[in-house]
Amino acid sequence: MTNRSGFQRTTLGRTGLRVSRLGLASNGACRRDVEWAVDQGINYLYWGSLRRPDFGAAVRHLARSRRAELVVVVQTYARVAALVRPSVELALRRLGLDHADVLLLGWWNEPPDARIVDAARRVCEAGKARHIMISCHRRATFARYIADPIYGAIMVRYNAAHPGAETEVFPHLGPGPAAPDSDARPRPGVVAYTATRWGALLDPRLIPPGEPPPRGSDCYRFALTHPDVDVALCGAKTTDEVREALEALARGPMDAEELAWMKRVGAAVRSAPTGRSGNPLISWLDRWTRVADPGGAASR
Repeated sequence: MTNRSGFQRTTLGRTGLRVSRLGLASNGACRRDVEWAVDQGINYLYWGSLRRPDFGAAVRHLARSRRAELVVVVQTYARVAALVRPSVELALRRLGLDHADVLLLGWWNEPPDARIVDAARRVCEAGKARHIMISCHRRATFARYIADPIYGAIMVRYNAAHPGAETEVFPHLGPGPAAPDSDARPRPGVVAYTATRWGALLDPRLIPPGEPPPRGSDCYRFALTHPDVDVALCGAKTTDEVREALEALARGPMDAEELAWMKRVGAAVRSAPTGRSGNPLISWLDRWTRVADPGGAASR
């Protein structure tokens, strides 16, 4: 086995924020597990689509004495410019914060109307957020987001079953952050989500015969081994899942043999007939991604 040094903190692209390589999402971990994870070095906390009150309680408690350590991301799905700031302010009240470090404009498969972007900019100017990030389910659109300096980071789906970002998104990033005396703009930060492909990469019924099944930490290691990925987002729901996810940081990058194994597993999972896992949520999400990206993201 290759000797590894683990995944260290990095700079989240244009934001300049120093972030842990693993982030926790608000849909899963309880207060105790969030606080434990922060004690272990996790500082990227994502108040996203599903918002567990216990997660919010953890952020409120941590922020009282450790706010400077945290990178808190607040997502808005607002499609009306006048609703962007109220949606952010509501989230901040629930988290007990006066500002978010990153405002995420969620699920824009085509660039948002200029009024939405202006509203997000005004949120930052008012001190309610520091940076703007955008997420998308149509990979062809990311080239425009990467080129637009308003976005400090992007959030993209990337896992062993859906590696298409390697050819459709990451090549547009160009070089890493510019030197302090350079006029070149650093690239946006990259946050990868669905590292386990909604749990399908962990389902033994979908693993090819003769292949060892991946652990949760293997899925996060796969995403983080790519040099363009800064953060892998984790939606772990149980204490065991949170602790397994954090194992990825200590285990470090995958070697070539491990990456090849994960891609074999990913290809098999991707090609499995819809519903084969017996998990109706995965079957529904497969169908949904085909609608979200008619260009074929569900097959790459």
